[in-house]
Amino acid sequence: MSERKVLTKYYPPEFDPSQIARTPKHLRPTGPKTIAVRLMAPFSMKCTSCGEYIYKGRKFNARKETTDEKYLNITIYRFYIRCTRCSSEITFKTDPKNMDYTCERGAKRNFESWRDPESTELKETDEERLDRLEREEAEEAENAERNAMEELEQKMEESKREMQVADALDEIMQRNARIERGEKGGKEEEALAQVRDLAREKREAEEREDAEAARRAFESASVAQARLEEIKLRKQASKHDETERAPQPPPSFERVKKVKNPLVPGLVRKTEPAPAPAPAVPTKPAGLGLGDYDSDED
Repeated sequence: MSERKVLTKYYPPEFDPSQIARTPKHLRPTGPKTIAVRLMAPFSMKCTSCGEYIYKGRKFNARKETTDEKYLNITIYRFYIRCTRCSSEITFKTDPKNMDYTCERGAKRNFESWRDPESTELKETDEERLDRLEREEAEEAENAERNAMEELEQKMEESKREMQVADALDEIMQRNARIERGEKGGKEEEALAQVRDLAREKREAEEREDAEAARRAFESASVAQARLEEIKLRKQASKHDETERAPQPPPSFERVKKVKNPLVPGLVRKTEPAPAPAPAVPTKPAGLGLGDYDSDED
């Protein structure tokens, strides 16, 4: 079993320790020393290389460097971190004068309204601030009430939907129970009889509908024929009225001589026609045709 911590190391046969070059201390470069530290981002920033946002409080493995700058004998430190997306180097240092940090290279600090001296929030008075807070509280109350009403409506709709689903399930369960009872009781004949009755009723209903349609058709035909006859009668009545309304000849008041019929045909006297400027045809009296005889000897 191998050791958990290796204490001995393998050196190959061709290893030559004289080839390892070591720089003495007086020849080593002197300058600011860097220390590996673990820190959190002191402010939110945006990477200038890729545009990645780094929020305040994110942890990084950074390098801490001591600079030669000082403020009131307070040492200023510089920190080096890497972007979480593109790994570009970002540097920022302490600012003891303003009790803050300043971004140097690789990133841009996000805008913070409370640090702007010309912002309206810093210029507003106590009364304006109170009015703003009251207005915001009123808006929040209205939004809360509106949200409560919307939630109540949604709950009502959900409850209605659940009731409809429950009713549908009850109907399905009742129908299944009826089917099961019919199958267990051996009522196939009754089920068939019910099906036949339904079919017969449907057929009778269709026949009644057909008869009703035929009756309506005959009634419509008779009504049309009656209307035609009525139109004809109206036309005849109008013609008769026109003939009656035609102008009649004026009445004459001359005396007309009537021919008297003889009581006895043999006693009829022969009459001669009256002289006239033009010959006139003699008229025979109406009778039995015996007016030309003078006596009864013939």
